[in-house]
Amino acid sequence: MYLFCHRIQCIMKVLIIEDETALMEDIRNFLETEKIMVETASDYKEAMAKILDYEYDCVVVDINLPKGSGFNIVNELKSMNSKSGIIIISARDSLDDKLSGLNLGADDYLVKPFHLSELNARINSIVRRRLFDGYNIVTFNEIAMDCSAQAIKVNSLPVMLTRKEFDLLAYFITNQNRVLSQSAIVEHLWPDEIEFAGSYKFLYTHVGNLRKKLQDAGCSSYIKSIYGIGYKWGES
Repeated sequence: MYLFCHRIQCIMKVLIIEDETALMEDIRNFLETEKIMVETASDYKEAMAKILDYEYDCVVVDINLPKGSGFNIVNELKSMNSKSGIIIISARDSLDDKLSGLNLGADDYLVKPFHLSELNARINSIVRRRLFDGYNIVTFNEIAMDCSAQAIKVNSLPVMLTRKEFDLLAYFITNQNRVLSQSAIVEHLWPDEIEFAGSYKFLYTHVGNLRKKLQDAGCSSYIKSIYGIGYKWGES
C-alpha cells in the first residue's frame, strides 16, 4: 500500500485542553508559528463537545480540569476508537499518574514545566507514527520508503541509509514545505542530546550525508538550507 505526497501534506490540527489560560495561550501561539491548526478547551465539558465534533491529529490534555478529569477524556477517546494521538500534560510527576495515563492509552506524558519546542517535537513524533500506521511503503516522487524494513529506494534502486538518516528523511517528508529549526530536529531525533547540541555540528553531518546519498542516487535536491534557522524539505 502506498502513502502519496498529498496525504503527508495535510495540515495538523491539535486540540489543547488546559485550564491555565496563560499556558494554553503560550502553547497555542507557539504551535501556530509552527503552522499547526490549534483549537482550545478550558474544561471537561467544552473539551468533550469539541472531541465529539471533530477528530484531531493530536489531543494535548491536562489531568486536572474544571468539571472533570483529563484521565476521563483519555478514556472517552479510547472508547470512541479515536485515532487521535494523546499527550497528557501535568504538574504531577508521580509514577502512578504516568502509568495510569499510559495504561489508559495515552501516547505520551509530559511533566510541567516543559519547553514548548519539546511539546511540539512530541506532537510531531506521534502524528508521524499515526500517518505511517498501517503503511509499509511511503512515497515522495522518486523516493520510496519501506517503513517496516527501514530501507529506501530512489528510482527503484536501493540506497543504503543509517537508522538516523532514515528517521531524518521520514521527519523531513512528513513536514514537507515547513521550515524546521535545528533545535526542533535535534529534539525530535536526538532528545537525549539536546543539552549537548551546541553548534549542531552532528546535525550538519547527518543532513549532509543524507543529502549526498540521495543526490548520488539521482534524487532531486529537496533539502533546502534556511540560513540561521534550519532546513526545509520541498520541491524547488
